[in-house]
Amino acid sequence: MEANVFSNLIASIHNFDIASMNIVTLIQVVTWFMASAISFYFSIGNARVWTSISTGFFLIFISQAYELNPFTFYAKMGPIHSLVGAISIVLIAHGFLEYYIFSRTLEISGSKRAIYLFTLTLIAISVGFIVANPAPSSNTIRNIKIFENTIWFVLTLFIIDQIRKIYDVVRDSIIAKGFLAFGVVFVCIFLWKGSELYLQLYQWDKDWLDIIAITGEETDFDKYTGRANFALLVNQVFGLLSGLSVGGTFIYLYRLLK
Repeated sequence: MEANVFSNLIASIHNFDIASMNIVTLIQVVTWFMASAISFYFSIGNARVWTSISTGFFLIFISQAYELNPFTFYAKMGPIHSLVGAISIVLIAHGFLEYYIFSRTLEISGSKRAIYLFTLTLIAISVGFIVANPAPSSNTIRNIKIFENTIWFVLTLFIIDQIRKIYDVVRDSIIAKGFLAFGVVFVCIFLWKGSELYLQLYQWDKDWLDIIAITGEETDFDKYTGRANFALLVNQVFGLLSGLSVGGTFIYLYRLLK
């Protein structure tokens, strides 16, 4: 009897996720498309120092867009998008580190083409790694997502610190407030990715619930539904705010630099 009740609980949670997440995911993808388009357009007309940052934001859109059409018939596509998501935050972190060095020395080296080639190389290596290995199991796909979110969690904290340092250097310039806006962006991203990682670490995420529905393993989700649902709410809200704040920040920067 208790097993049936628990199975029904898991099924209802799963159905709620599908019903609610479809709309939220669609809005997230649209906002990240707008953010990536704005950031990429911004970088075209500005110094190369913005290239890594804008390219990274564009890759976030590519990674998020997978959620609209997950290609369930091809198990390797999900991990590829997760690795693209990991590459995106690495590029953004590199961009802000580079900007911090530039703000202190006013010197910059390299070219935009080098950044694009480096990005394509990283993506090619990631795709090659996934394609060359066996089709990933559900657990492997979930582990790769955890790997992606862990990188996001760590590098977002690094970026917030870099933004603080950049602001200290440029606080008297016209774009200083733009970096404060970037600080807000990455706080939103930290809460977005951090809440998802929290769910994954405690095995309350949708992927794990799907796995145990097949394997019959136990979970303590029913004991902590309040915490899990709150983390899911934080993930959804700040996922939307992240995309909106990125687009708004680049528009604000564009106006400051005109």
